[in-house]
Amino acid sequence: MSVSSTHIFSQGPMLRTLGATALSALLDKPSGAGGSTTTPGPTISRVLPPRPEALVRDYIRHVGGDAGAYKGALPPHMFPQWGFSLAAETLRGISYPILKVMNGGCKLEIKGRIPSNEPLHVSARLEDIDDDGRRAVLHQRIVTGTEKNPELLVAHLYAIVPLAKEKKSGDAQTARESKPKPRVPDEAKELAFLRLGSDAGLEFAKLTGDFNPIHWIPAYARAMGFRSTILHGFSTMARAFEGLAKGKLSGSVSRISTFDVRFTKPLTLPARVGIYVAGDRKIYVGDAPGGGAYLEGSYEITK
Repeated sequence: MSVSSTHIFSQGPMLRTLGATALSALLDKPSGAGGSTTTPGPTISRVLPPRPEALVRDYIRHVGGDAGAYKGALPPHMFPQWGFSLAAETLRGISYPILKVMNGGCKLEIKGRIPSNEPLHVSARLEDIDDDGRRAVLHQRIVTGTEKNPELLVAHLYAIVPLAKEKKSGDAQTARESKPKPRVPDEAKELAFLRLGSDAGLEFAKLTGDFNPIHWIPAYARAMGFRSTILHGFSTMARAFEGLAKGKLSGSVSRISTFDVRFTKPLTLPARVGIYVAGDRKIYVGDAPGGGAYLEGSYEITK
């Protein structure tokens, strides 16, 4: 069942803010060095109306979840839908080529269930920047709650901005090329198998407002160096979260207290991949045990 295009009307704030941020990035002509950026940056706060019921229901279904498992609560991994517009504002004016930004990973600290029928109190801030001259990692913090409980979810985003490559010595270049690629452990146990169509990126965009063309326009994705469109990292994360809840926790989504992932490899669409767990609460999305991983991370659960 495809995602209704009517959900696009719920994405106004996200689309306006991302458009303004992109325009600002084009006009500012960033130098690629962020020495003038002071962190932590200012906190941007908003009070947002409850999310549309149909949007929440279709989002949960799209990422493989069970709407009945939430019972009046919002999925924590849905935070990009209401939080990205604020996060984008925290990057305005920084001296980096924001149009080249890549999603490196995310950590969710889940401190309570977010009511779906109450206004959302949301704040975002640029926490710090780790710049080694080769790439800059922008750490953003998005907090979601209600008037009564202002900190029900803390999301840490790690955006990677590639910078001008410096010439490396032979030894350094060899070491970088020989670095092992992320893989699903041989002993990993499969929790779920995903069949992702070529339209998975467009459908996630309708539900969240993230219409970066690399996710839904094949020609643009190929121009950026990919075989075809690639799935949003946050779509992969949401599917892994729901796969963990269903496959290991008997559907009890509220038992997951921390979900910390890295996006290790672009997931080209269409695709068939698995969700796996291994070792001490490690989770992966990849081709097969022993094969490449598109997501790797860890999680904590409550009893």
